[in-house]
Order: sequence, then C-alpha cells, then structure tokens
Amino acid sequence: MDQADIPALLSRLASDEDAARKMAVFKLQSSINDPSFADVFISSGGLIILRRLIMSTGGNTLAYSLQSLSRLLEVDMGWDIFEGPTAGDLVERVVELIVTNPLVNILRGAMSILVALVSHSQSTSGGRTPVSFGFRALKPAVAVYPQFFDLVIQQLNSADHALCANALMLINALIRDAVSSEPNLDSSKTAGTGEEWPKFIRRLQDLGLIKAVYNLMQSSALQDLAHPLLEFQSLTKVLLQKWRQVQVDVERPEHRRALKGLHLASAPNRDHVNGVGKVEELQESGKKGSRRHNPEKWRRLGFETESPAAEFNNTGFLGLMDLADYVRKNEDGFQKLLLEQSTKPLHERCPIARSSLAVTLILYEHFDCDKSEMEDLRGYQLSDGKHQDKLFRPLLLQWSRLHTAGLNAFFKLWKSTGAEQEDFDKVAELVRILVDQVVGQAGRSKDVLEVEDDLVEYDLGRLRELQMELLELSFDDQWGQHLYKAREGLNQEALTFIKEQRVRCLLQGSWFSKPATRKDDQGNSGSNRRAANGTLWRYAKLSHNRRYLHWADFAFRTGPEPNLDALSEKVDLREVSSVASNVSAPSGDAGGETSNSTKITIFGYLNPDEANKAKDVNEIKEEPLLTLHPLNHSLASEWLDGLLMLLGQAPITAETNKLIKLVQDYGMKIRLLNVRMEATYMGPPEGAGVVPSREGLDDDYWYEI
Repeated sequence: MDQADIPALLSRLASDEDAARKMAVFKLQSSINDPSFADVFISSGGLIILRRLIMSTGGNTLAYSLQSLSRLLEVDMGWDIFEGPTAGDLVERVVELIVTNPLVNILRGAMSILVALVSHSQSTSGGRTPVSFGFRALKPAVAVYPQFFDLVIQQLNSADHALCANALMLINALIRDAVSSEPNLDSSKTAGTGEEWPKFIRRLQDLGLIKAVYNLMQSSALQDLAHPLLEFQSLTKVLLQKWRQVQVDVERPEHRRALKGLHLASAPNRDHVNGVGKVEELQESGKKGSRRHNPEKWRRLGFETESPAAEFNNTGFLGLMDLADYVRKNEDGFQKLLLEQSTKPLHERCPIARSSLAVTLILYEHFDCDKSEMEDLRGYQLSDGKHQDKLFRPLLLQWSRLHTAGLNAFFKLWKSTGAEQEDFDKVAELVRILVDQVVGQAGRSKDVLEVEDDLVEYDLGRLRELQMELLELSFDDQWGQHLYKAREGLNQEALTFIKEQRVRCLLQGSWFSKPATRKDDQGNSGSNRRAANGTLWRYAKLSHNRRYLHWADFAFRTGPEPNLDALSEKVDLREVSSVASNVSAPSGDAGGETSNSTKITIFGYLNPDEANKAKDVNEIKEEPLLTLHPLNHSLASEWLDGLLMLLGQAPITAETNKLIKLVQDYGMKIRLLNVRMEATYMGPPEGAGVVPSREGLDDDYWYEI
C-alpha cells in the first residue's frame, strides 16, 4: 500500500461501519511491517486508532488488529502504544483475550504481542515515564486473571501448530525474563518479577508444562515447532545451570527444610548413643529441651562428613533437589537401603548421598548443560534433516526420572561388582558409560519408561566391554603409535602361545575314525561297513622331537593311549609339502560330532630327489601321505592348524583365530588396566641400595650357591 493512501486508510479504520474497518485493517496487516510505511502510520496517529480497535472490536476485525500490532512490534516500532496511563488497560485486554476468547486467530495474535512485550528489554522513552516490559508489564493483568498461565500451557496441546508455537514462545519469554533479570546468581530474587524465580518455574511445572513440551518434542509436529522447542531445551539447561550455581546454605529456610526432610525420611534412631556412651544433643528451633542425636546423623546417609552443606559445592542446590526428590518419591526404598547398608562393614557400604551427587554431575555433563544456549539452534540451522532429529533431547526434560533410574543403576552396579568405598570412582565411571550408552543412544521418540528399564537392567558384562573399548579409544588418541606396537607384539605373543597349545595337542596324540571303503557290490552289505583290512580306528601322535608324525590303524579303541613304539607307521614332516582339509565351521557346538566326510589330508613328495631336480613347480607331483578323519570340530581345528603351524604356515580355522584374538585382547586389557603410576612403579623396596657395613667381619668369607 502506498504511503499516500494512509490518511484514507486511517479514515476507514476509524469508521463506524464494521465492514469498512475490517477491510481496512485487513490491508493494514499486510503493509505495516514495512518500516517506512509504519513510520508514516505512527506519525499520523495510527497507534491511537489501532489501540481503539483492539480494545473495542471482535471477530476478524480484532484478529487483524492484533496481527497488525504484532507485525509492527516485529520491526521494533510502535512501542509507544504501551506508554501512558492507559498502557495497563491494553495489556489487560490482551491477557483477557487469551483467557476468555476461544478463536484461534485471535489467540495467535494476542500471544505474539505478549511475546514481544515480555521479550523487549527494559527501557525509558526520552526521559518520560519509564515503560515496563518483561513479566512486570503482565503482572497487574495476571493478578486479575490468575488462570492465565494455566490457559497458556493448555494451548501447547492445540492442534493448531502456529498457536502452539506462539504459546511456547510466550512461555520461553517469561522464563528467560525470570532467570535473566537478577544480577546476583546466588540470590533467587528476580529484578523483573519481584518473585523468586524457582517458585515461578515450579508454578509453571506444576501446571503440566514439562509433560506438554515433552510430548511436543516427541510428536510429528517437530518441524513446525523446531525453534521454540530448541529454545525451551536451551532454557532448561540454563535453569539447571542456575540451580547448580545456587550454593546450599543452611541459613536459607528452603535449603534447611530440604536437608531436614532427608534426615526425617531416613527414619533416624533418636535413642542412639555413641560407642563411649556420650550422648550428643541437638537443639531444634521451636522445640523445648533437647533430643538425642546420632553422631553419624549425616554420614549414615552417605555423606562424607557431618557438615553436608559443604559437600554440595560441585552440584549446588541442583544436587540437593535431586537427592530430596529421590528420597521423597522412594521413601520406603530409601529406608530399606539404609537398613541394608547398616548391616555391612563401613568400607563396603554404598554412600547413598554421595552416589546421588555423582549421578547429578554425570547427567549434567552428559547433556552439556554448560554449553552455549544458542548452539543447538545454530546446529539446527546448519544441519540437514537426518541430523536435525538428534539435536532434540526430550529426555533432558525427564531429569528427575533419569536421576532416579541412574541412582538405582549405581546401587545395582555397586552390589554386583562387590565394590568398596575406595572403588567409588570406578563405579561412577561405569554409570557414566551406562548413561552415555542408554540415554545418549536413545532416539527422540523412545519412551522414558524403556530408558529407565534399560538403565537398571543393562548387562554388566556388556558394560565392561564398552569400558574397555572406550579405554582403548582413549589410549588410541593419546598413545596411538605405542598402542599399535603393543598390539603387534601381543599378536605375536598370542600366535606363539596358541601354536604351542596346538602342537601340544599333537604331542598328546588323538584317535581318528577310519571310514569304510565303499564297495560297488551291493550284496556285500555286511562287510562294506568295515575297512578293507578290518580296522576302524586310526591313532596319530607327534614325536617328541616334533619331526615325525607316528600313526597306526586299530580294530578297537584301546583304554590306555598307544605309545610311539606301538605306532608302526610314520610321516617325516620334512617331506610334507602341504596340508589340505574340508574342515568348516560346525553347525552346532564346537565339540559336536563331525560327519565322516570331514578329513585332513597330508600331502608330500614320494621322491624328494626328483622334486629337487624339477625345473617347474607344476612338474612336481604331490601324493597323499596320510588322511585323518577327526571325531569332532575342535579336534579338527587343533590338528589342522597344529600341522600348518608346524610347517610355518598361518592357522586358518575360525576356532584357532578366535583363541588368538582372545589371548591378544586379554593381554591388551591387562596392560590398559595396569597403567596407574603406583602399579607401574612402586619404588624401591625398603632398605634397597644401602651398602651393608663390614664392621666386625674378617677376610674369611665365601659364596653360598
């Protein structure tokens, strides 16, 4: 719309006819976000007319009017409408519309205006009356309509995504204003609201805010709500930061009540007397006289000292909130756990409070709560659709439940590993890996119930494997080349070890089956199941000098194993050219029976002199020297690879290679687990390096061997 048309537009906006006003304000909303147009509109007195329309009209005329003001504020103009003695009436009107009007297009515009009003920085207009922004501007109107917050949060369930986004942006603006206005982090008073920001946040949470946003973050509406959802996620981290920065102080009533709640929930024994009969007294405010007090009042709960406030230095009030929340929701389990721990020696007890603080820090670090709040939004803008989904962390909103599940997992790991007090950091590291694996790998839509179950039921063996993999990766980053050399050395050691094991199997000797020779004559069915010479078994054994393979055939498997003297045949391993086999992976257990077709064939040159004279390898003719039919797959693997390794060749069966890798991995794990300084260098034994005195000795001495 041309600026020259503004006088006529204003005339129609001020008309008594609703149809004329509606058409005029419809055109206004599409032009007013042009700064040059907006400037002429404002200087021509347009704000007064626009305000009147918002205060007095309804239906589409009102919706277009609200949208016009919202777009004007978007270009940072028109703030004068909130000046003067009637500014409060305008804000109250907008709040009233949110509380009482059911029309979506009106609700969207009203919420957009409040988002701008709350988000706008505190300012003064040219020395005139200060203009209030932030929650302070809404406070008088909210006092008139106390259901305001409830109804805003209800709109998060709206099917209209634009309205839902506007409602979430308004909540974000209110939270940001509440937590960013106060200059002193250790004080919970906000300059903007005049209220304590934790109480304000809890008020919103009690109205179902967390559940509503959690559902949105897991819904299919994610793309339409991406920016306000990511902002809410970032604000959640800001809140966690601020709760952590508030130091626990027993002089503050809220902190004192939380600590007292922990003590009372533990079902303390008030008649406790310490070991020497001295009764400690505790004066409680508002009570007459004194009460007996357990000298380990706080240590029995898992604190390290009797001054628990100082132990929250790393977690701040966030750690106290998490512990208090766990105890409040699991009071029976908490008391049972305390009773169970009290029956154990002190060094075996799991320190409950200390464990809770460790889980709080693990979650805090896992979710990168100290990360810049705009990094998630920037990451969303720069990433493609496949990776955008991973930026949303709905489980962050389930902090309390994750803390409880993580703490229960801590207790389970403590018990299953047989941990003691000195192992605390090791168990905490296992829990850290567990959280990274379960929470970190959980998809956006994974239900929190599944995550809770996975945290508590995760297999300890798999967790240990993950720990070793991470340890190897960590070492690989810092000690890559040294690690490769260590692996190479360990591989050779493992190969040598398994070669010796396989050769010892050959030295021990084994029985093999001897399948019957097939006959073409079907009438000779009785005898065709036996070998031609009447033998069914073959026994083979390696000589002590490892140069000859002795063997013989037998009609029966004898009780004692045949010795070398009983084995009439032998193969000189120097004449062996190759070993062939059809050994394959077993279909069942490794020790299961193999079919009669499984065999190992040892080839060689019957005339070594001719082989040496041959000019072409293809001219040399190999002949089978010995055929063995192993009774099971393990035996086949032992003999095939044993023979190959004796001939200087690499093993080929999966079973042998698996054993080599197993030995290599165990060697690496032992080295990785044994990297502490005290384990590497214990220092010289006491008295080492001291030269003995010769005093009182003569020249008559000797060496004792």
